[in-house]
Amino acid sequence: MTDSALDDARRLTVIDGGVDAKRARAAVAELLDALGRDTASAGLAETPRRVVDTLLELLSPEEFSATTFPNTEGYRELVLVKRIPFHSLCEHHLLPFRGYATIGYLPGERLLGLSKIARVLEYFSRDLQLQERLTQQIADWFETELKPRGVGVVLEAEHLCMSLRGAQAAGATTVTTAFHGELQDAGPHRAQFGLDGKNA
Repeated sequence: MTDSALDDARRLTVIDGGVDAKRARAAVAELLDALGRDTASAGLAETPRRVVDTLLELLSPEEFSATTFPNTEGYRELVLVKRIPFHSLCEHHLLPFRGYATIGYLPGERLLGLSKIARVLEYFSRDLQLQERLTQQIADWFETELKPRGVGVVLEAEHLCMSLRGAQAAGATTVTTAFHGELQDAGPHRAQFGLDGKNA
């Protein structure tokens, strides 16, 4: 069997998580047909496969292990990573929202490997999401897994379901925040997240 045939065979199987790729492709073809499009045309013949492959990619988070280190030096200041790019899919319209995250924590007994901060964001982003829920999931993960003295998450994103349809407010961004522990109250650490006085 050729490599392309093997790839196609994999797409037609039921994969982990209960996804039936063959059924999904048929559903996309049916949707296009219901919208009056000719799925037998040269331009659309492979579209159901492409759509399903894309959705599987966007909705399949990579597992990772949270590499932590003992805070042997007793570091107590804010660990902050700014402008981490992310994208997710709006669960209401299946359109992307994308933007940047600022994530920080006040260490307790453990420090988290810096790259894992971006991994946590990516893990929860690869789902059908609401920005509000995504923000909270990230903050809750830090609280549960790292047990910091405080954690803060700020997401700023443009939602294509708002930019391309409905209000068609291109360029508008939505900001969501979650602050736990010692970062719940306004102060010098909280100010480093870059929120103005109205949002802080």
